[in-house]
Amino acid sequence: MRKYTVLVLVMLLGLCLKAQQSEHVVLISIDGFRPDFYMEPKWPAPNMKWMAEHGTKAEGVRGVYPSVTYPSHTTLITGAKPARHGIYYNSPFEEKGQTGAWYWYENEIKVPTLWDAVRAKGMKSAAFIWPVSVDAPIDYNIPEYWYLKEGTDRIEPMRDKDIPNGFFEELEREVLGKMSNTTFNGEFFNREDRTGEMAAYVLEKHKPNFIALHLIGTDHFQHQGGRDGELVPFAVAAADRAIGKIKEAAERAGILDKTTFIISGDHGFVDVHSLLSPNVWLANAGLMSAAQDRGNWKAAFHTSGAAAFLMLKDPKDTKTLNQVKQILNDLPEKTKKLFRVVSKEELAQVAADPNALLAIAPIPGVAMSGSASGDDLKRGSGGTHGYFPDFKQIETGFVAWGAGITKGKLVHKMGLEDVAPVIAALLGLDFTAPDGVLFPGILEKK
Repeated sequence: MRKYTVLVLVMLLGLCLKAQQSEHVVLISIDGFRPDFYMEPKWPAPNMKWMAEHGTKAEGVRGVYPSVTYPSHTTLITGAKPARHGIYYNSPFEEKGQTGAWYWYENEIKVPTLWDAVRAKGMKSAAFIWPVSVDAPIDYNIPEYWYLKEGTDRIEPMRDKDIPNGFFEELEREVLGKMSNTTFNGEFFNREDRTGEMAAYVLEKHKPNFIALHLIGTDHFQHQGGRDGELVPFAVAAADRAIGKIKEAAERAGILDKTTFIISGDHGFVDVHSLLSPNVWLANAGLMSAAQDRGNWKAAFHTSGAAAFLMLKDPKDTKTLNQVKQILNDLPEKTKKLFRVVSKEELAQVAADPNALLAIAPIPGVAMSGSASGDDLKRGSGGTHGYFPDFKQIETGFVAWGAGITKGKLVHKMGLEDVAPVIAALLGLDFTAPDGVLFPGILEKK
């Protein structure tokens, strides 16, 4: 009898977790989002701070490795880490030299996404400037995408890849006005306004169940000026203003009480003073050349912000691997103190690119350069990310407010992969995050 009672309780708990607690979830990714934006008084973010105070917030969110935009956003939308979802960097490693291509297409993701689960349940979704979303199963989509051909702008590619066909023109006609590189440009804060207005319009008119949008200004201006750069507060304010536009749209549509806002990001930021170029060491040893195609290469470091991953032309070439390890070991002590070697075993533990034979993780303040010529150590400036995600500055943030969210809850630490389970639970989706954990305390008790 006791066993039967326990079984019933477990089944009821499962049903409760699958029950839909929100009709509309808005996932807002602020690129370069830091917990201090909503935890510290100096930042101009009234909407974020109000939601953090009246909902659930995290002191910090541990990211993935490398802590860069595309792998991180794919983790947000899958609950999986890079080794599983297959988006290892912003740009894939290309054996014949980097062409400038990024991981743009959704079919490169190797695991189910929240978009798949939303569609499977017969719900509607929307996304705006979301990484790795070209041709995704999204009902209203303006993906992040650009052409590699010189002289082309960033507007036409988004127009060409919109879903449904003509959706971009609808946004221009109804809310944005004619778009151009002047009115939608990462160098100006009005880009955040336009992205927020897209999401606000679609939420109010079409009322999709799940919206994901990507705001980039805080990343751009931290790269430019560092964590406390002169323009960073303006970028934070612009992102906060976009959030306010979407919240007001929900209120106008009469669905605010049925809507949940999830504000997260991809990584924090670190101020940079120096650039390290490990490919210089390989070029000096004759293992690659400084040419665009790397010449007749045997080994190369694929750099990604403050990370460098060793690739071998022949992954089974143990002779070259041992040669690279010896090169690293023989560096001057003053150089070796600038980084640590991350073994293949440790890369597997953090679920990074399984194709990399090892990685180099620099100390905070040192970033990686892909250059294979000149000095191996150069002057750096501004800020960057990509670091091994094991210290506070590189953490991102998390705020949840609205339908189904516990009020006044503080989560001390969570992982980026733990965001997708919250969204799946709120919408009652048939979705399992392969690497993520649902923290039940984030959800309002029913």
